Amino acid sequence: MPDSQGPHRDPRQNPAWRAAQQWQQRARQRQGNGLLDSLKMLLAWLLFGILMIVAMVFGLIFMLLGWALMPLLRHRLKKRMEQMRADQAEDVSGGFSYRETHYRETHSSRGNHHEQQVLEGDYEVKGDEEQKR
Repeated sequence: MPDSQGPHRDPRQNPAWRAAQQWQQRARQRQGNGLLDSLKMLLAWLLFGILMIVAMVFGLIFMLLGWALMPLLRHRLKKRMEQMRADQAEDVSGGFSYRETHYRETHSSRGNHHEQQVLEGDYEVKGDEEQKR
């Protein structure tokens, strides 16, 4: 079966070829103001280049600032963790930590329910096992 749209077909009837020809004609018409268009293009590229350089400088400044502040932030977080550990730790004598002792002292002076107080934290009473023996 022979191809009716073979290589001998006229290229001017091809829609893509016609669109390309129209684009070429428009481009030729626009080239009349060659100097003005060239200046516009040059200014656009210069503006774009300047904006890229400014963006890179800002990025570099923020990156260096972040790197410089990292040790300070680490030191601050380390101090905060040490303070939290100190607040939650029991002292050597088996008593309660400062926060629990403070909670117990402030609530025992205010409320009448001294024996029903709830203390936060993990602790165990060591005297009960020794009294049972």
